[in-house]
Amino acid sequence: MNELERQLRDLVGQSSLTELAEPFPEPVSIRLLLKRDDLLHPLVSGNKWRKLKYNLLDARRQEYTTLLTFGGAYSNHLYAVAAAGQTFGFQTIGVVRGNELATAPRNPTLARCEQMGMTLHFISRDDYRRKDDPAYGAALLDQFGPAYILPEGGTNELAIQGTAEIIPELIAQLGAPDYVCCPVGTGGTVAGLVQAVKTGTLDTQVLGFSAVGAATAIPGLPDFDRHWQLLTTYTFGGYARTSPELMAFIRAVEQRTGILFEQVYTGKMLYGIYVLARQGFFPSGSTVVAVHTGGLQGRSPLLDE
Repeated sequence: MNELERQLRDLVGQSSLTELAEPFPEPVSIRLLLKRDDLLHPLVSGNKWRKLKYNLLDARRQEYTTLLTFGGAYSNHLYAVAAAGQTFGFQTIGVVRGNELATAPRNPTLARCEQMGMTLHFISRDDYRRKDDPAYGAALLDQFGPAYILPEGGTNELAIQGTAEIIPELIAQLGAPDYVCCPVGTGGTVAGLVQAVKTGTLDTQVLGFSAVGAATAIPGLPDFDRHWQLLTTYTFGGYARTSPELMAFIRAVEQRTGILFEQVYTGKMLYGIYVLARQGFFPSGSTVVAVHTGGLQGRSPLLDE
C-alpha cells in the first residue's frame, strides 16, 4: 500500500446512514434514510470524493503530479479537484468555460479554487465545446505540460467504480432498500449505483433525479428497465435554476432535519421524492435511501434568509 492509498483509507471511510423522521412539510408513507456522503471529507465531499478516489490512485500510479480538468464558473467538480490537489499533493489546473470571466471579479467558487492552489485557464464557450476532443486535450498539454486529464464533472470508468461502492455499503448498513435515489448531472453516480444493483441482482430500484433539464446521456448504462429510471420533471427549469417554491421547501426540510442541502442537486432530488411519495409512486412503507451528494460550497445564501 502506497502513501496515497494509506491517506485515502485513513481519511475517508464509509459514510453514515441517517433515518429522517418526518422530514417533509406533509407526512409521507415511506421510510426515508439519508446516505451522508456529504460527510466523507470536509472539502472533497459527496459524489465528487467517490469519483476522484480511483482517479487519484491512477494518477499517482502513473506518476503524474498535475491534474487538469474542466468546469463552469460555479463547478462543484473544479472545487473538489482543487481541494483534492491541496490535500494529496497534486498541482491542479482548471479550464473554465467563459473567457470573459478572466477579468471579472472571482465568484466564491473560483476564488476558493485559486486559494487552494488551482491555476485557472479561461476559454471561450466555443473552445469549451471541444473539451472532449483529443486534439484539443493535446494542445492543452502542450501548453501546460504533462497532466492527468479528468473530464468535466469527473465521470469516467474509474469514477463509476467509486460511486458503485455506495451499494455494498448500504447492504452492510441496512440490507437492500426498495429504492436508492440520487441527483444526476453528468451521470457518474447513478451509473455506479445501477451497475452495482445489476451486478448484485438486487430488487432495489435506482431513481436518478436530473438537475440539468433534459435526459442525460450516460455512457455504459442500459436502457431504462426495472433496475432504474431517470426523472426529468423536477429540474425547476434546468441546471442551477430554482424557484421560491423550491427554496421554501429546502428551508423547511433543513429546519425539520437539522441537515443542510443545496438548491442545484440535493434539494431538487428531495423535492422529487416528496412529490412522488405524495402521489403514491412508492408503495406504502417502502424503504427509500437518498444519497446526499454534498456540493454545499454551492449552497445559496438565500437559503439562510
